[in-house]
Amino acid sequence: MSLRGFLADLERDGLLKEVHETVSPRLEVTDRAWGKGPILFHKVDGRKCCLNTLAARPLLARALGISVEDMVTHLAGIGYEGPVREVNSSPFMECQGTPDLSRLPVLTHFRGDGGPYITSAVVVSQFEGKINACVHRLMVLGKDRLAARLVPGRHTHQFYQAAQAKGEELPVAIAIGVDPLLLIAASTRVPPEKEFSYAAALRGSPVEVVCLENGVPAPHAEIVLEGYITGERAAEGPFVDITGTSDLVRQEPVIRLTRMMTCEEPVYHGLLPAGGEHKMLMGVPYEPLIYRAASRVAKIRNVILTDGGCNYFHAVVQIEKETEDDAKKVIEAAFQAHGSLKHVLVVDSDIDIYNPHDLEFAIATRMRGDEDLVIHPNVRGSTLDPRS
Repeated sequence: MSLRGFLADLERDGLLKEVHETVSPRLEVTDRAWGKGPILFHKVDGRKCCLNTLAARPLLARALGISVEDMVTHLAGIGYEGPVREVNSSPFMECQGTPDLSRLPVLTHFRGDGGPYITSAVVVSQFEGKINACVHRLMVLGKDRLAARLVPGRHTHQFYQAAQAKGEELPVAIAIGVDPLLLIAASTRVPPEKEFSYAAALRGSPVEVVCLENGVPAPHAEIVLEGYITGERAAEGPFVDITGTSDLVRQEPVIRLTRMMTCEEPVYHGLLPAGGEHKMLMGVPYEPLIYRAASRVAKIRNVILTDGGCNYFHAVVQIEKETEDDAKKVIEAAFQAHGSLKHVLVVDSDIDIYNPHDLEFAIATRMRGDEDLVIHPNVRGSTLDPRS
């Protein structure tokens, strides 16, 4: 399903709020969309912009075509081998020209931001025949320049370093407004070069891509920017990250854009930093990884990364206890599966893991601190955790 198809589905069921008056991309969109459900602004500097499309578990489940309760087992059971095929055309090729980011409703989300940020883009990179697709935040530096936050060790960063070592720029395609399932796949840690294949497995149908002039395959999207990650660096940030606190300002690589392609009237997808969609896409993909890892040591019923833990730092694992050691084995497996976890709570199958009252009841009535608390001191925490 395309982004437009998903929005039409939400509108049909009365789940999409539409705003027709003129709204500013600077701060006002964030103010009006924060804490809301799916919303489509028709005039953000005269252009369409949607937000919060996957901002809660029911919306993710809807995109996947399953129930919330079945989401983790469903995702844990899907492989990475869906079909990908190259095609010659795409709706994003309807309008092509010189890149000019001022023609897009790129949002400035908060006071103090380093600049306007593209936050929902799937950045596809290619080096020596290998392909990677993942979500990177991109700060606008000018009409045809972006600063890209590349996390060291991740695949895009590895490709970039390898290209720089050979004195080359890294070609990229930046796809904005993609199929929600492709966005989920690009946000998931999958084996190398499997993002498109995984998206196809989630869809149950092929992912189609178009090969751009720089050789990079681009998926169907509302907007595609073509360009290269250069050796130039620029200050990137401040940026409000998943905890609602500002990330560091870093010197990051600059992307030089060479072409801009859009649908006739593109729908720009904005993703609110620290909002529900940000947390869903960062956190939920780790739940099946924890489920798989924990299932090797115990009988697992369900896994959730909690809302209060930013859907990232706190995991609850529901088990069918068979031995007294099961809970501690599950804790260790969870920490191995998701290195940024801070706390893991293991509960019995009669506890509703979606109910904070039930979780607190389990801690109050079924735990002794001197027997049931496992502490790992002096462990490196996540850079996203302001207390790490």
